[in-house]
Amino acid sequence: WIETPSNPLCQVTDIQAVCDAVQELRSQNNETFRILTVVDSTWAPPCITLPLSLGADAVLHSGTKYLGGHSDVLLGVVSCSPLTENGHWLAERLKAVQTSVGAVASPLECWLTLRGLRTLHLRVERQCQTSMKLAEYLTGHKDVVKCHYPGLDSHPQHEVAKRQMIGPQNKSMYGGMLSFEVESESWAMAVAGAVRVIRRATSLGGTETLIEHRASIEPPERRTSPLGLLRLSVGLEDVEDLQHDLEIAFEVASQVMMSNK
Repeated sequence: WIETPSNPLCQVTDIQAVCDAVQELRSQNNETFRILTVVDSTWAPPCITLPLSLGADAVLHSGTKYLGGHSDVLLGVVSCSPLTENGHWLAERLKAVQTSVGAVASPLECWLTLRGLRTLHLRVERQCQTSMKLAEYLTGHKDVVKCHYPGLDSHPQHEVAKRQMIGPQNKSMYGGMLSFEVESESWAMAVAGAVRVIRRATSLGGTETLIEHRASIEPPERRTSPLGLLRLSVGLEDVEDLQHDLEIAFEVASQVMMSNK
């Protein structure tokens, strides 16, 4: 199971390398047991990454996010590879489940997702462009400890992302999700509470830019996010409006933190 980019640190997994390693393991064990490679590519929709062409047996998308694109769909998608034996094997079993159990999306959800797919490439291209500019802005900001975005040269898997996350005309597109860290949980809460153009919510992939404090919604026993981390799902607003909103939020947060000392 691969999630790439990962939530919320935007870590990028080399899909082809993992698939090659799994294939080698299969050959060593004479395929005495079945190993499937499934990629959750919700953060990298089809106009950015094509996991099946990189050797995956199946790819999963939360259609609620980028595919639908308007925050009004509840739908999940699993696509099985026609190129691998395991892909055919899984497709047959998923079809059987759909037929016998009825686990299918409603006509309305399908129609709404189809509507979103018609503008997917346009929305994602804009979101990628804006995310890159915001990541560069946040990286240079005095109140930001660290910014996580695959498009940054400083990102540990930048080279993997550059060859794996490819848009039209073979141009690298690094997605519309990023996260950044400030010095403490109180700082993060103050910033999230001060934004006005950006909305504070948990979802992602829609037309509106959303901010979320991840650690506060994770169960304490399974918390993985740094306490000072904020996640951004970048929408379709003008990048200058978003940057100005963040700048004001940082100023407000600074005043709040000083008054609490």
